[in-house]
Amino acid sequence: MKLRKTLQHIVPYSPGTLKEGAIKLASNENPLGPSPRAVARLKEMATTISLYPDAGVLRLRDAVAKKLGVERENLIFGNGSDEVLCLITGAYIEEGDNTVTSEHTFSEYTFATVLFGGKVKYAPMQDGRFDLENILALVDSRTKIVFLCNPNNPTGTSFGEGEFRAFMERIPSSVLVVSDEAYREYVERPDFPDTLRMIPKYPNLVVLRTFSKIYGLAGLRVGYGIGNREVIADFYKTKTPFNVNLLAQEAALAALEDEEFVKLSIENNRKGKEYLYREFDRLGLRYYPSDANFVCVHVGKDSMEVFKAIMELGVTIRPLRSFQLNEWIRVTVGTEEQNRKFVNCLEKVLEG
Repeated sequence: MKLRKTLQHIVPYSPGTLKEGAIKLASNENPLGPSPRAVARLKEMATTISLYPDAGVLRLRDAVAKKLGVERENLIFGNGSDEVLCLITGAYIEEGDNTVTSEHTFSEYTFATVLFGGKVKYAPMQDGRFDLENILALVDSRTKIVFLCNPNNPTGTSFGEGEFRAFMERIPSSVLVVSDEAYREYVERPDFPDTLRMIPKYPNLVVLRTFSKIYGLAGLRVGYGIGNREVIADFYKTKTPFNVNLLAQEAALAALEDEEFVKLSIENNRKGKEYLYREFDRLGLRYYPSDANFVCVHVGKDSMEVFKAIMELGVTIRPLRSFQLNEWIRVTVGTEEQNRKFVNCLEKVLEG
């Protein structure tokens, strides 16, 4: 069998290793676990798994539409936002087309593009932030999609509404702009773009959100896209039936109602970041103030070596060599106890 040309240089995703009993601060999961309401709903629904799920995800679509102030037709759900990205590129990318994004960002944009024969152009960052001027400079006649990660993974930085509106005014209307907002619920800056209100003016804007982060449902895989109904309709042409399983839909419905859990998660994250900032300052380490639930910190050593040494001490973090940030690591904000253990381990490793 001959592999498709477009797949010959793709390196399959390699999951990180986790030492038994180690604290995992590597994947930006919610350290408080899942929403308790979601857990209760899963227990109630356990005996229904012989049934196929709702192929249209109608109840969840309606609930999210009501919460966000949009219509059902403005939404598409996937097996995580990763799948939604592939639905988008599958709808629009043909061989020879390109997408534009930034260096040092989420690798799934590259995978979703190359999978369908496209090429990716990477714009330089400015101090760990997406530089929208640099993004615009790379757009050409074969550009189909621009991917923006806001806040950015792995740096945690973001851009504001004024900057984004100016960008949308200048980007060609034929280019789809995907604003990936997986960490939106953690953002506290007052001028963060209100992208949902921008969609009626900019039909070439699609926003991605997820239940994996603040709602604590990463293991169930529920992500979604919001956009102009005609654009969203295009993505349904690339979607398989039953792509969001029954338990995932039910858990997401329950989690969506659990506002108290969201508030607790935001407060834990705020306190955890403040603690990490103080400790990084004490250790003389440079970091990017984060609008997400993780912090990107410069450790001054090869990140893989730091990763291995910290893992031996019982904590797993994310080395950023694969993001071309060789001396940086990304640590998820954990519980108070987890954060303290991480700092103690990091200090030992850096002193060694």
